[in-house]
Amino acid sequence: MAVIVKYVVERNGEEKMTFTSKSEADAYDKMLDMADEMFTLLGESELFEDEAKQEELSLFLAQKREEVLVALGAKKKAAPKKKAVKPELVAEQKDDAAA
Repeated sequence: MAVIVKYVVERNGEEKMTFTSKSEADAYDKMLDMADEMFTLLGESELFEDEAKQEELSLFLAQKREEVLVALGAKKKAAPKKKAVKPELVAEQKDDAAA
């Protein structure tokens, strides 16, 4: 018999998502916390008559947290990662150039 550990994220008595990793569950819970705060903030603007749209935008912004921080200037855009060149490829390129 196998033992399976599951981490359940629950809000207001409602099961939102189940994870096999505690870190993933914590990250999702944190994202939901951010969405709740964004919902409150957007509600203060009175731009949304439809609460469903307000909730949808709040969740979207929370999911795109990193991009929002960059857009607000609170964080710098990550530099693109350079691909590592294998030494064999460098040697082959030198041989090709010499020929």
